[in-house]
Amino acid sequence: MRRNLIVTAMVAVIMGGFVLAYLALRPDQPAMGGAESASQTVGTTGTTQEGGQGVMGGMAVPDNVPRLPPVKAYYEGEEVFFVHPETSDRETADLLTDMMGSPVLVVPELAQVPDEALAKVYVFTNGIRGDGPLGFQPDVFDSAPGDDNYSPLRRLYLVTWKDEGEAREIKTLQGVREARESGEVKIERQDTVINEPFLTWPGGQR
Repeated sequence: MRRNLIVTAMVAVIMGGFVLAYLALRPDQPAMGGAESASQTVGTTGTTQEGGQGVMGGMAVPDNVPRLPPVKAYYEGEEVFFVHPETSDRETADLLTDMMGSPVLVVPELAQVPDEALAKVYVFTNGIRGDGPLGFQPDVFDSAPGDDNYSPLRRLYLVTWKDEGEAREIKTLQGVREARESGEVKIERQDTVINEPFLTWPGGQR
């Protein structure tokens, strides 16, 4: 029974992530906060009808439906973009909400998803300043759509440089591993699980 509930929660969260990722790609919507702004769109086009409705894929969507801001990360040395609509704990949700100005929901059941069903995300706690959630370099992902171990649900790992003066930007999983093996960084597994569906990845996009 417990396993069935976990599987049901996983499916609901993943489907919710796909819907939110779709909304994030709608080019006809203003940015969060209500201000009109120009933004890049990924692989989609849309038009606007009279009456304040956008048209996407033949479906009319009200203009007051928000869109999620894309977040930059690295996978295999290349930039990717994703969204993070849900996480398993309040502290992380508050941090990500403040980071992007878009509410991140707390779904405690995500923490019950078994590790074999999760991918990994490496977040840097110090080092090179950048666009990461803690104010340092962007996150590094271990997998992307098309990989056998890809999942939008990711276990959080914190990466800390032991000598911040020796820090450099890392853009690959192999780079993270090499820095750990050389004793340059400490990696700490967290209980936190985050839903992070991709918008773009090497060779693909939604």
